[in-house]
Amino acid sequence: MNIDDIEFVIFDTETTGLDPSLGDRIVEIAALRFKGRERLAEFQTLVNPDRPVSNAAFAVNKISADMLKDAPNPAEVIPKFLDFIQGSCLCSYNAGFDLEFLNNEFRILSIPALKDIVVVDALKMAKRLMPGLERYALWFVADVLGIKIQQKHRAFSDVELTVSAFYKLKDMLATKGITDFNKFVGLFSIDPVLLESINNQKIAQIQEALNLKVQVRIEYISTSSAQVTEREVVPKEIKQENGRNYLVGYCCLKRQERSFRVDNILHIELVNENNKGQITR
Repeated sequence: MNIDDIEFVIFDTETTGLDPSLGDRIVEIAALRFKGRERLAEFQTLVNPDRPVSNAAFAVNKISADMLKDAPNPAEVIPKFLDFIQGSCLCSYNAGFDLEFLNNEFRILSIPALKDIVVVDALKMAKRLMPGLERYALWFVADVLGIKIQQKHRAFSDVELTVSAFYKLKDMLATKGITDFNKFVGLFSIDPVLLESINNQKIAQIQEALNLKVQVRIEYISTSSAQVTEREVVPKEIKQENGRNYLVGYCCLKRQERSFRVDNILHIELVNENNKGQITR
């Protein structure tokens, strides 16, 4: 399925502090739902968590106790947010942070954790597609991408900035020929179980090629340059190093033995006489 056929929700939270395990809570949540370039719906509200905003958090988001005193409580807001995101692919910038706070609210309210919703990270997109930047703060990445919107550290303004960056990064993917949603998820999901499943499928194909003593054809994105290339490889082994799996083999393009990170393989197929010279995108 094409990425543009998927409904995304980009969301952002503002919080009382940085650590939900120490009691910090969400004080503002905002989201934008869209498909392609079409905006479908908006969600935006302050949240009264019945605890003070830390001085450090107030210095950033300027959300005061007075602003929160008449705001709805989490028990009102969180179920409405869950309804808003149903059937979407959820995304934020530094998604692990926002998701940790969201899951904390679920736990407090005895709501089951997110299920059947793919979560991707726009920060992960920036790091994969723009390797070598001196920093990856949202405002800095947006500036490099030519987006002239000031980051205000309020939930909806940060959503707007993230959406603008997301569009630019998605356009970069398209120029590399990456428009398939499954490839997108394999690159940018933050779900370790889902990513392990995707990588295990690739490893199974590599192992099959080793057993049959045939070549594989791969579509590969470089970690250092984000360049996408198509290669035929004679597999030698699968190895694990520093927690990552690698395909080791003779690369017919470079004419030497190379190692390929399995999570950077966008597509893989076994090569035989019938499909030689072809690659399926």
